[in-house]
Amino acid sequence: MGRLLIQLKMKNVTALLEEKPYWVVVADESKAIVYSQDTRRSPLQELFSIENDSEREKIDSLISDRGGRSVDRQGHTRHTMTNEKVDPKKHLAEVFAKNIAGRIAKAKHSGKCRDFALIAAPRFLGILRGALAVTGNTVPFLTIDKEVVGRDTAFIEKLLAGDLAESSAAR
Repeated sequence: MGRLLIQLKMKNVTALLEEKPYWVVVADESKAIVYSQDTRRSPLQELFSIENDSEREKIDSLISDRGGRSVDRQGHTRHTMTNEKVDPKKHLAEVFAKNIAGRIAKAKHSGKCRDFALIAAPRFLGILRGALAVTGNTVPFLTIDKEVVGRDTAFIEKLLAGDLAESSAAR
């Protein structure tokens, strides 16, 4: 009787997992599009997109003013108050990556997605991986470093199918 109950519970868990979709996150510094698919090879359906409008702004409009100035104790020299200069575009990309990573982690932990693939522009992929590492147990089942934001879903599906076939053959 106990063994039958365990088998029934395992079937229920498996059925629940099969109902959760996979997510495919396609991103660069200015936009992220999240697609869902029932299986790793089924057609993509767009769930939502996130825009980073500040990425398109000029650097001058992102910086409010120069760093503060101070006079040392003896009053002989002036210097800036900021020790390190941060590239505003890189900072905005990091904030955007944290936003994306937070949405993915929340969806995984709340059970809205089973697992996810990540396709990102090479210049943004490292930043996004770093943000995902901070959120905890959120490692994608597939990572592709390619600029595909703005491409049609058929192209992304072919890209996923090719990389999935290569990763299965390597195992």
